[in-house]
Amino acid sequence: MARGKKTEIDKSDIKALQDTIFVVGGKWKLPIIYSICNGNKRFRDIERSIPGITTRMLSRNLKELEDNKLITRKVYTDLPVIVEYEFTEYAKEYGALIKQMIEWGKKHKKILVQN
Repeated sequence: MARGKKTEIDKSDIKALQDTIFVVGGKWKLPIIYSICNGNKRFRDIERSIPGITTRMLSRNLKELEDNKLITRKVYTDLPVIVEYEFTEYAKEYGALIKQMIEWGKKHKKILVQN
C-alpha cells in the first residue's frame, strides 16, 4: 500500500474479509482446523492436541465449522460409538493458508523479541 495516497476501497472486498473472519475467527477455530489438518479426526484427539480448550468450546466450534461447510462429521455406530471429523473438499485450501499464518507468526515473534 502506498503511503499518503488514498485509494478507493472496494466495499465488497471488505464484506468478503468480514465474512472470512466470521467463519474462522475466534480463539479456537484455526487451532481446530490445524489439528484436523494434522490427522486428528476424533473429538478427544482434537481436544488433547489443543491446550486450554474445553469440551464445550470444542463442541461449539466444531458445530460452527460444520454449519459453515468446512468440516463433516461422521458417526460410526459400532460399540463404542466413534465420531470423526474431516475437511470438506471446499475447506482443504485452508491448509496452505494456515501454514503461511504459522510462518508469519513465528517471524513476527522473532521481530518482537529483537526489539
